[in-house]
Parts: sequence; C-alpha cells; structure tokens
Amino acid sequence: MLVEFDKLPDESRVWIYQANRSFTEDEIVEIKHKLSEFLTQWTAHGQDLQAGFNIVYKRFIAIALNQSLNTATGCSIDASVRFIQQLEKEYNVDLMDKMNVSYKQGEYIAYKPLLDFKKMAKQKAVSKNTIVFNNLVNNIAEFKENWEVPASESWHSRFIK
Repeated sequence: MLVEFDKLPDESRVWIYQANRSFTEDEIVEIKHKLSEFLTQWTAHGQDLQAGFNIVYKRFIAIALNQSLNTATGCSIDASVRFIQQLEKEYNVDLMDKMNVSYKQGEYIAYKPLLDFKKMAKQKAVSKNTIVFNNLVNNIAEFKENWEVPASESWHSRFIK
C-alpha cells in the first residue's frame, strides 16, 4: 500500500540507495512511476506493506516501511532488492554499492569510492565539516536528523583527523 513518504511514522524503517550519478528529469518521472507500482503491490506473506518513497537530490532513493502495521520478511526484502537491481540495469546506474561515499561540495553532490574519500581526508580536501550522507540510518526519524550531517557526526569521522 503506497503512502506519501512524509506521512509515514518516524519509526518507519528506511533503506537508502545512492546512485553513482544524478538521474535526469525524465528518469525521475519514470522511476517514481515504477516505485509507485512496486510499493502498491509490495506484500509480506500476502499482507500489504504500507510504504512510501522519496527521491532526493536527483541521486538518492529512500524507501520507507511502516513496520507497526506489517513487517518486512526475507522474501519481501528480497523482492525490493530485486526491484532496485532491475532499476540498476534499466538505467545503467549503481545503487547497491555501499563502499562509496556521497558528500556535498556547495550545491553539488559528489560521489567517490571510499578509498578516494579516505585519501581526500588525508589530504584535507574534505573536513569534519564536510556534509556527508549517512545512508546507514534505520528509520525516518534518523533520516530527518542524521542522514545529511557533518562528517564529524557520522561514521565517516573515522577517516577525518
């Protein structure tokens, strides 16, 4: 059952997929349509799942699930992963690689392999004040408060002296 992302409770579980490039406006329209179709039909053991999505900065897909109604099961999570993998193929984009870092450079969203980000930290090209995206947040409340934060407030801090 599709619901607006912003109408889901703060404790709703969140999965964030970062793209290795920005989506075009046309791609965003198509992806929103595909996400709407998928989440409308998403179930766990035949029970509807109340879920929503948000596409942020033309680069991040956030899917949220209200687990107070029905929780995701292994099969339903597998279905969502297959859906994301299908988007990767259709749009020739990487959404699943967790060994990459996205961060802000002014209004621009930069995307680097973790090894490059570590090198940049050593070279002081990024600092503890660099805004990073903590894609490890677990729920909407954390997404609102701790997703877009200075590197010093994220797991990224271990690389920045």
